[in-house]
This record gives sequence, C-alpha cells and structure tokens, in this order.
Amino acid sequence: MVKTPSGAALAPRLLRAARRELLDTGRLSVEALDEGLSRSWLRSRDFGLDPVGRPPGAPHASGAQLRRALERQHELVAHARPVMEDLFEQTRDSDGLVVLADAQGLLLGALGDGRFVDRAQRVALRPGAIWDERWRGTNAIGTALAEQRPVAVLGGEHFLERNAFLSCTAAPIRDPQGRVLGVLDISGEQRGFQRHTLALVRSAARMVEHRLFQTRHADGLRLQLHLQPEGLGTPTEGLLALSDDGWILGCNAAAQAWLGAEAARPSPLEALLPLRWAELMDWAREGSEGARLLRREDAPPLWLRLDAPRGWRRPAPAPRGHGATVVDVEAQAEVAMTRPVALDLAPAEQVSRTAMPASTTPDALHLLDLGDAAMHQAVMRARRVLDKPIPLLLQGESGVGKDLFARAVHDSGPRRGRAYVAVNCAALPESLIEAELFGYRPGAFTGASRDGAQGRLREAHGGTLFLDEIGDMPLPLQARLLRVLQDRQVQPLGGGPAVAVDFQLIGASHRPLRQLVAQGLFREDLYYRLNGLTLCLPPVRERQDLPMLVARLLAAIEPARRVELDPPLARELMAYRWPGNVRQLEQALRIACALMEPGESVIRRGHLPDDLVEELDQGAPLPIPVLRPERPVAAEVERSPESARAEEGRPAPPAMLREQSRAHARRVLADCGGNRSEAARRLGIGRNTLYRLLKGPASASGE
Repeated sequence: MVKTPSGAALAPRLLRAARRELLDTGRLSVEALDEGLSRSWLRSRDFGLDPVGRPPGAPHASGAQLRRALERQHELVAHARPVMEDLFEQTRDSDGLVVLADAQGLLLGALGDGRFVDRAQRVALRPGAIWDERWRGTNAIGTALAEQRPVAVLGGEHFLERNAFLSCTAAPIRDPQGRVLGVLDISGEQRGFQRHTLALVRSAARMVEHRLFQTRHADGLRLQLHLQPEGLGTPTEGLLALSDDGWILGCNAAAQAWLGAEAARPSPLEALLPLRWAELMDWAREGSEGARLLRREDAPPLWLRLDAPRGWRRPAPAPRGHGATVVDVEAQAEVAMTRPVALDLAPAEQVSRTAMPASTTPDALHLLDLGDAAMHQAVMRARRVLDKPIPLLLQGESGVGKDLFARAVHDSGPRRGRAYVAVNCAALPESLIEAELFGYRPGAFTGASRDGAQGRLREAHGGTLFLDEIGDMPLPLQARLLRVLQDRQVQPLGGGPAVAVDFQLIGASHRPLRQLVAQGLFREDLYYRLNGLTLCLPPVRERQDLPMLVARLLAAIEPARRVELDPPLARELMAYRWPGNVRQLEQALRIACALMEPGESVIRRGHLPDDLVEELDQGAPLPIPVLRPERPVAAEVERSPESARAEEGRPAPPAMLREQSRAHARRVLADCGGNRSEAARRLGIGRNTLYRLLKGPASASGE
C-alpha cells in the first residue's frame, strides 16, 4: 500500500517493527503504517493467517472451473486483453507480469516472460489461483478489491513473508453501474518497482472501463462530461448512458466522481444536472456536435457533448404542456433494423415487435427485447412478477444469456437499488460452497476467519439472489437451501442463532431440472420451491430477431466504423445452428472484426474463425470453442483443488507461456504456407508481435 503519493515503500525497519507488534500484541500503532495498510494487515490477521508460516490451503480452480469462469467473464476478458497487451509491451523491460482477476480475486489470465514468471509460479501467481485477502493476506489484487481503490503493495508490505519479493500494483475495473468487475495488476520483482507503475495501471483500468461502457451502450445516447474541453473523447472523460426520454441508465467512474453516487442509479437527467431534457433535445435537433459549458452551483462547471449512435433519430419536440417525449419503440426497432447487417429474413412486418405502454420507462428488460416472440414473452412474463414474492427459474442452453436476463430482472424491479448477489454453483469447490452460501461462526473450521463470515445468502438480504447452474448443487446443500427458502432464515456453520433473510430468488440451469429430479439428482421439493415461474430462454437458432441481435453486437464491437456481413455469408450464418448461442455468436463476430483490415467494412468468410468455417463447410456444428487467455502463464490441467494446493510450493513446469504461444503460432504459420502477414491476421496480432513470438530456441530450426 503506498504510504505517500510518490509510491515510496515503507522502510524495512518500520515494517519489521510493525509486524512484531502485530504478532506480540495483536495491535498496530497508528504511527507505524498508513491507514490502508493497517486495515489490510488487521484483516489478514483476523482471517487466521500466519505471516511467517505456511499459508492455509488456498482454493485453486481446476481447468474446468477456470474455463467456466472465463466464459462467465468473456466480456471483461475480451475488453481487457488488448489493454493488457499494450501494458505488457510498455513494461516488457521490467521483467514482470500483467494479471487480470475477477471480482473474487480469481486470476483469469496473465501476460509475462523472463525469469520472473518462474518465481511467480512458485507462489501461485498464475491463472486459476485465488488472491483474495482471506487466502493470501495483504496483496495488491485482494487489497484493491477490499479497499475498492487502486493500491500498491511493495515488498515487505505483503502480509505473508513468502510474497515479500513482489512489488504489485493493482486497480479495480468497474462496470457502467459502478460495480467492481475485476482487477488489473502489474507484478514484478521488488527491486524493479517503478514509481509511475500505479498511474500506469490506473490508466489501463480506466481504458478497460471506457471500452466496456462504449460497448454496452453503443446503441443509445451518451453524454460525455469533463472538467476541460480537451478531455472529451479521452479515457478520462465521464460518461452517462441516456434513454430516449432522459433517464440515466448507466455511468462510468469519472461521471460518478463528479456527479455523486446517485449517477449509478436510474434517475432523470434533471435530478443530477441543471439541464432540462428538452434543452438537450433542442441541442440535438440543431445538429450541434461541439462541446458546451454547463455551470453548476457549488460545483465546478462541466463541459458536455452529446454522442448519438449512427442512425439515431432526434425526437420531435414534445407537445405543449407535456413533459418527456414518449418512447416510440416501433421506430427504435426500425432504426436498428436499418443497421448494415445484410441478412435475408422474412419481411419486417412478419417479425414480432415490442410495444410498451406509453407510460413505461425503458429499463434493462426492455433492452433485451429485440423482436423475438419467445424472448418477448419471457420479458413480459418476468415483468408481471417483478414486485411479487415469486421465485424465477431460468432454463435454456448454455450461452443464451441467463445471467444477463437475471441481472435485467433485478435492475428493472423494485429491489434494483439493493444488493445483487450471483453465485455460480458449478464454479465453487464443493468444500467451500456451504461456507460461501450460509456463512460461518468464528472458529467453525480450520482456516476460518476469527470474525466469521455472513455468507452470500445474508449478503443478498433486501435484494436479489441469483443461483446460476443450480442443477450442479450437491444434494446435501440442496436440503439446507430448501430449509432457508421455507423458513426465510439462515443458520451459519458452527451454530448460533438463525438470521432472517429476505431476497428475490432467481435460479438458472442449462440442465433440465425436471429430468434431474426423475434421475434422483435433484430434490423434488426444492424443484417445486424454485419453480415459481419458469422462463425458457430461446436458443439463437430459434430466435426471430437475429438481425437485430447481430446489429447490436456489431455496433457494440465496432462502434467507430460501419461493419456489415457479406450477404452470402449472412445466409450461411442464418442457417447455422449456433451450439454456443449468443456467447458463440458474439465471439465469432468479435474475431471477425479483429481480423478485418483497417479499410475493410464487410465481414467475409475469410474473417471467421477457422473452426466456424469448417463447421459451415461440414453443415454441422462442432463443439463450441472455449474462451481462453491468449497467453496463459500456465497450461490448464484438470486437477482437484487439493492437488493444486499441494503443488503451490513447487516450481511450475518450465514450458509455459512462451512455448505454448510459440507452438500455436508455428502451427498457424504452417497452415498459411509461411505467409507471416496472413498468420498474424489469423492470430489477431501484429506482424512485429509475431516476429518476436517466433524468436527463441524452438524456432531456431527455421520458419
């Protein structure tokens, strides 16, 4: 943790004295450490960690669990990857590691080379490891999550002495609603720490946030804000996403810093800025694209610029005596259909469209309703129970967007201002899921926190609990969950009084729960408790709104240029069955856009991933490819958490990062007949990067 803005590490003598005081007395002098580091050390002590001994068995994701985590976080990984590549190039000479972690401290991917990678492996600084403070003590990733701010942890400031050779800087990455999605981290040798690294990683995290915001709100109005006119259009600008009748749908961290926490919740624009919606629409109708200065009472003035998507129709002036413009969803659908996606479909009038009541404000559920009849029915049925204590059960194939639908239900309902707690029952190790869900009392088991833990069910009190892949929950835990749902009380591990809970329950599974009940793999009584209202989300191959869906995805992936599908290819994609559903469709379009040359605007067959082209040729889909880090530090090996913990102290196999990437690049180069430009294009990297990748002992035999 930085003690001063300069990023200077605390003196080793001071750290040793503070550590002795903590071990001897259980306290820390206020003068010894800065407040942030003191809080983290005290938390680490309360987790039962011993700074000088071996750490407790920290959980480590298996290969399958890591793959599922990457699938869940595919949006974060996709937007963070190019930023990580750039960050890695800037820090290449420092012999370090660029790391991406999710909101639970699970390392999703890393880029690095040199001898530091081997040292990092020995302390489990690799994909699949969890660097939450409860397992690793004070460290940049876990502490940035706990403190919700950028931090640097240098050398002996790490709570565990085995990590004292590290210097780590990390910054949280937030979504457009201000929630922490993950952490970006730069780790290296302590002696190689550079004072500008914290500013570098903070700037990189802002870039990822900016990309996420632009993608999620590519189809809507955006209001750009900055204290200086030169800051508009840069990653430091504030961003507000606006509905077509003046409601704020999302904001980034900079906008929240200037406008307050209210900006992160749905509210009218006039509630946050001295700017009437009609005035902003007049500005839009004038076609003004320049910046304007908005003066505020008791706050610095802000420069504003309105950013509208391509094809957006400026609304007509509101009738005299009326307020905000009524949302014409039919017109919005027509605009979206005019986006450059050449798909041969039934006539537009045969496509089911959504018509919301004039008094209804667009919400998160509305944004999912693009014209498919089955999805429209699911949205409307979900809307009818938003304010009722009826549990929802979402069924559908993997990749159809059950998690996005659950989040939209929460954000559209009366509990939207409260907690939203998502638990993936298939991703948590079986040994941890009970403690994670129900919490535990102090000393309930070895390694338990001295203060205990309230558990995810209690965290969801007042809000929404989303249990994803609930069909994979072990049977003994199903009985405990049933008791909670019946009594609305949680009994923590280790005993103690039961605690009342109140939450909206949403369950989801790609496995048919009714069949699992018949097979004895899922409790029948729990099934009927969950099955208040079952909604089946349609697979992509059955959706009528595929043009709208493709349009939205392309506009989100490439907001700055006009991209369309080659008509023959569009017809092929319409006939394809999309086994990976929306997740596979988005990934295929993202790869195609990445492989296009800067001057190209039409996606053709040659831009698609090779496996998808092969499936189109064969006329039948192959298994969906799994999203993986482009340069994993360690090979994914299917193993149990116990075996992973046993290996944490050992050196990792030497043929890791570079050799795996180099071998893959050589295979692609051979497929391209030695054409390096084509190989670089297929790999999605620059030619210079390919040249560097091919250098080394393994390529000495000639390419």
